[in-house]
Amino acid sequence: MIGERPSSGADAGADTGEARELARARAGDVAAFGALVRRHQERVFRFLHRMLDAREEAMELSQDVFVKAWQALPGWRPEAAFSTWLLQIARNAALDQLRRRQVVRFAPLEEGLEVADEAPGPEARYASRQRQAQLERALRRLAAEHREILLLREVEGLAYGELASVLGIAEGTVKSRLARARSALLEHFDPHTGASHE
Repeated sequence: MIGERPSSGADAGADTGEARELARARAGDVAAFGALVRRHQERVFRFLHRMLDAREEAMELSQDVFVKAWQALPGWRPEAAFSTWLLQIARNAALDQLRRRQVVRFAPLEEGLEVADEAPGPEARYASRQRQAQLERALRRLAAEHREILLLREVEGLAYGELASVLGIAEGTVKSRLARARSALLEHFDPHTGASHE
């Protein structure tokens, strides 16, 4: 609905290279942790940028997330996916930042994540850009808890269990919150016409 989901096979257990890097990093190997940062920095930055709508702030906060992760790595439980754990740290950092600002904003989606349009040509591209802009406006109007769950599910591709872990709520609550978030989005955006209900 909102964009393409990334592949979700990069967590510990699914990737033996990452599993080795995690084990070495937990033992204090800075180079191994650097490899983990390179592997996950794009995803963490992208999530923070969308939550904060401020590139510089997202870059700075991304660094803070990885510093916090390094400091907390000895306490990380391997049964939790490393990427999910990182997104949980990023989410908490973003919410703290939003609270400090006392403003909730939303960053535009990347240009590559356009709403699908079957018709070719400049008119179709223009219509697609218009729908994308209207969707972004609708997302900006959502409460932070609705926006974050939609981003984590639809853009980042997290499963219900991962969402429960990142958000610190029960899986049943994830499903109901996601349904409410989708409903709230539809109050502001008509997916059939692309019209934004201002």
